[in-house]
Amino acid sequence: MSLTKSDILARDVLNRMKPYSPGKPIWEVQRELGLDRVVKLASNENPLGPSPKAAEAIRKLLADLHRYPDAQAVDLRAAIAGRYGLASEQIIVTNGGDELITLVSEAFIDAGDEIIIPSPSFSEYEFGGRLMGAAIRNVALTENGQYNVAAILEAVNERTKIVYLCSPNNPTGTILRKSALSELLHALPRNVLVVYDSAYSHFVTEGDYSDGMEFVKAGYPVIVLQTFSKIYGLAGIRVGFGVASPSIIRAVLQVKEPFNVNALAQAAAAAAIEDENHVLKSRRLVEEERLRLYRGFEELGLSYTPSMSNFILVHLGEEAEQRYVELMRRGIIVRSGIAWGLPQHVRISVGTPEENRLLLQALRSILDG
Repeated sequence: MSLTKSDILARDVLNRMKPYSPGKPIWEVQRELGLDRVVKLASNENPLGPSPKAAEAIRKLLADLHRYPDAQAVDLRAAIAGRYGLASEQIIVTNGGDELITLVSEAFIDAGDEIIIPSPSFSEYEFGGRLMGAAIRNVALTENGQYNVAAILEAVNERTKIVYLCSPNNPTGTILRKSALSELLHALPRNVLVVYDSAYSHFVTEGDYSDGMEFVKAGYPVIVLQTFSKIYGLAGIRVGFGVASPSIIRAVLQVKEPFNVNALAQAAAAAAIEDENHVLKSRRLVEEERLRLYRGFEELGLSYTPSMSNFILVHLGEEAEQRYVELMRRGIIVRSGIAWGLPQHVRISVGTPEENRLLLQALRSILDG
């Protein structure tokens, strides 16, 4: 009997799915390339670190790790409800935003349904759809990374179950303006669920913008996705949440595993959402350093997509992949655009002033040959 071959067949759909490919962690690049110092600007993490209030909440809970977490996340849902003026029944807490996307897919998609996804955008939307046997309809953003509302509406048919909207969009950093979102929601059939991913909403400075909460309150069939990974700096403990009408939330809860969000994550998130000082510092850093990076790219003759997020999509030309590799050799990790079908681009997270200085210095050296 061979131990290297199995007759167990996986689902056929797995042959059509692309597993998510995360950015390389610092330790891996250090080990592979023998580097002492590595600057990671690939995963849109908060360069200031976690909310101090969250870190303190974790320390206080360490003695109780032998207890199961609250399966209903009552305290955290209450904290979120208080922050956004919602009822707890409108909130589901998940293991990062990624789990919410999977749960929504499991709760609402039947094989043969269609989902509409902007392109390029976050790959997990397609992953969740394909997992449940949905057909994917990609609707391209415009040349400058804007949403085409008319094209989205044209793609809707009787089989459409979900429309995904990511604003600010990953990887372009562009937004769907509030006026356009309102137009779209008014025009969509009421049996089409809109998943509105506003994970990066805290970094938006544009006035004509909505994080989506007001449309949930107004009764539209929308579920808003939010995360504690970005502005609150809690990416390492994986906690996100969704906001929708109680009926939508009840359907998603039916497919949620118990104890999906650990006790430390719940306590940290409940503390972080009250840490206004950390939020303001994080937002100010991104706004200031985003402008600094724009100036640096312009001085280097590099074009970029103006961003409302904590990352910038930068055009490096036909040698983009080679330059991406060369940056890594110099200890600067950015994100290749290949996964989004953008082989001439990289996505660069906004770092600290020192990290951004090192990035621009390395880019200048590479471009100068």
